[in-house]
Amino acid sequence: MTDRPIAPEDAIHRLVLWNIDLTLIDVIKVTRAAYAEAFPAITGRPLVKLPQMAGRSESEIFFDALALNGADVSAGGTAESLLEPFSAELAAALQARSDDLVRDGHLLPGAAQALAALARLDGVVQTVLTGNSRLGAVLKLRAFDLDRFVDFDIGGYGSEAYPKGTLLRVARQPPAA
Repeated sequence: MTDRPIAPEDAIHRLVLWNIDLTLIDVIKVTRAAYAEAFPAITGRPLVKLPQMAGRSESEIFFDALALNGADVSAGGTAESLLEPFSAELAAALQARSDDLVRDGHLLPGAAQALAALARLDGVVQTVLTGNSRLGAVLKLRAFDLDRFVDFDIGGYGSEAYPKGTLLRVARQPPAA
């Protein structure tokens, strides 16, 4: 290592991790409607009680919803075995509501400008560290034209790890070849 100052031509690499919900956008109304549709499709029970969602991963919310709504998972194996089909069903419900995301949701002040400004900097890579599944993250950001700034291949997603705090470790790992 040298003591010379960093020259403008030296590459500086920075990874910026964005949370999505209530950091970049607010689409809670649409997300709740998608949960209400996806939950009974997988469990056979209506979603009567939705757990606290803010700051939590999709897996945490789903597992709590199973308990709060008295879902019997013994017929389908385990709660963990239902997570992947639930994530797919939730993404499909969000995709069916793509127009609702824009109409009933909104971009938070400064979010688009911040992503655009960072995208102009050399050596900066932006991705997400989110409680959403990968497809859910893509759908939500695409609705507000923010997906073009984000490398989704290296993000941390809520359907992959439980609890949300472990997502940082997942996001820091190199992508599988």
